[in-house]
Amino acid sequence: MKQLAAATALAAVSFLSFAQSWGPRSLEELKQETIRRAERNMGPLAGVKAEDAREAMADLKSLEPDEWAAVWSRVGERHLQRGDYYQAWRSFNVARWPSERLSPGKQRAYARALEAFQQYARSLTPPIETLRIPFEGAEIVAYLRLPANVRPAPLVFGINGLDSRKEEVIAQADAYLKNGVGVFALDMPGTGQAPILVDVGAERMFSRALDYLQTRPEIDAKRIVVQGRSWSGYWAAVMAYTEKDRLRGAVVHGVGIHEYYSPEWQKKAFSTREYLFDVYPARASVYGTKSMDEFLAYGPRLSLLARGMLERASAPMLLVNGERDSQQPIADLYLLMKHGDPKDVWVNPQGGHMGRSERWPDAKVRSEVVEPWVLSHLK
Repeated sequence: MKQLAAATALAAVSFLSFAQSWGPRSLEELKQETIRRAERNMGPLAGVKAEDAREAMADLKSLEPDEWAAVWSRVGERHLQRGDYYQAWRSFNVARWPSERLSPGKQRAYARALEAFQQYARSLTPPIETLRIPFEGAEIVAYLRLPANVRPAPLVFGINGLDSRKEEVIAQADAYLKNGVGVFALDMPGTGQAPILVDVGAERMFSRALDYLQTRPEIDAKRIVVQGRSWSGYWAAVMAYTEKDRLRGAVVHGVGIHEYYSPEWQKKAFSTREYLFDVYPARASVYGTKSMDEFLAYGPRLSLLARGMLERASAPMLLVNGERDSQQPIADLYLLMKHGDPKDVWVNPQGGHMGRSERWPDAKVRSEVVEPWVLSHLK
């Protein structure tokens, strides 16, 4: 419990400062959309039982953050009592969504999600190893899962997005494990148990993790690909430049590298219906900003154009997104494509965020586009 308290201390600093901002949906619209996404196995309800979503939404009486956390936490506690740790984790994970930094109830739900996930992880073969890597007086908490009979094993270096967490990354490891590839997962800055917030230079956290991985003889440190998703596509692109000599490749799945950080795009994206709710508080939480003006002024410094990276040599990159993405501007993908070394690109003309569409759901984009590219670069 000491480590858990330390991990959530960062979140406790700022969640009380956020005003409610649920976005374009009314209470009834939110209930209907939540159920619809659960029925279709769509984020952030992927992996959640549709009947659990119906139960939670029947109990939801307001748009307060702690109300959302409470109805989903009750579902999670019921699963815990039954010993269904996977569904307990999934329910608590929805309860803390989009960020444990936004309210006390969401923070409590996150703590329960971590506990349930650890219980679930004990049942897996091959096992999930929890790592604690010293970092600037704190620690990087991460997971490592290696295939049973491959040594040293090539590795996917997985980073969660804005509102997902490292537990979701490591839970999707099976496709790689069956191909003899391990998965390392950690929370991006400003999320989960990460020790620092998003800022220029925060990629040093990932460099420290790479340093650690090179000390593990079970890992082939010369065969590592970084896989970013949504917000962390930014970190994958950054690492392709800063760690080009230690990476076989970088998956930039969801591309926000320049225009995304402009005040004009951010204000436009606040009304997106692709995001279930609370897009502004979630985005502000990774910076630790307390006001809209502070938030809008913070982001432009992160632009890879402003940071002078785009013309530098890089590791191979795969850029993936949808032409109709309302969360990250497709212009950023084309900007990254047109500068520096040649890159592989997959764009769904009908796709929204991360390229998803009716014909190309998340699982299909992963299995037919992302995973084959990763495996080909780890040979």
